[in-house]
Amino acid sequence: MKKKIYQSFVELSGNRFNSYLLKAFTKSKMSKLLNKSFVKVYNIDEAEMEKTLDEYESLQELFIRNLKSEARLIDQDPNSIISPVDGILADVGEINDNCTFHVKNQDYSLIEMLGNEKRAEKYKNGTYIILYLSPSHYHRIHTPVSGTVVGKWALGNKSYPVNEMGLKLGKRPLSKNFRFITEVRLRNTKHYALVKVGAMNVNSIHPTFTGNEVQKGEEMGYFSFGSTVVLLFENNAIALGDYIETPMDVKVGMKIGSF
Repeated sequence: MKKKIYQSFVELSGNRFNSYLLKAFTKSKMSKLLNKSFVKVYNIDEAEMEKTLDEYESLQELFIRNLKSEARLIDQDPNSIISPVDGILADVGEINDNCTFHVKNQDYSLIEMLGNEKRAEKYKNGTYIILYLSPSHYHRIHTPVSGTVVGKWALGNKSYPVNEMGLKLGKRPLSKNFRFITEVRLRNTKHYALVKVGAMNVNSIHPTFTGNEVQKGEEMGYFSFGSTVVLLFENNAIALGDYIETPMDVKVGMKIGSF
């Protein structure tokens, strides 16, 4: 029962008004009373937290927590591509000639996801990777590979659930929800797009990176509610590890592929 209540707090919301009420509550000092049971319900490792549990003054502070610097090791292979988040690697596959891919019985158009045909065309026959973050996960987003930021833009104005049920029954949430996209040029001159997808009717995506040159493992932003990351890579830009399967648990810094 507790888990269902918490899931309603951080994943599901039927309308914008309810979302704002939820956001206000989770940021209030009153919500601190839920922190201990939240950690217990979701089996969160307190030893990894940057601060002690008592130091988090609200459920929101706990949810967007930082980790101790040694809690996540970034793969040091210069050719590696790492997971940008703690989460579930839910799906991976090839983007087809029409710049679309298929997830949970739905077709996703990159033109719709990225905002225009020119941006989408770049990723034709490339690779997509979908990573889902549940309430139990660390919600900071890191960069999977070093490169030069060549574009940032936001699309969409509201969001619906992107959990298992939301992907199956929602109206293409990965390409219709509010999303913040960062495009990066790799050292081999190819590109990847980091698509951060909101999961609530309020803006739950908070960019933190402001520079141009980004290093593998560097923080890019965080989600204030559960959400999803979509990685898009150009054709022949990367090779996934032969150990990758779906679904599988991943953590920030874990090698998932290489140049």
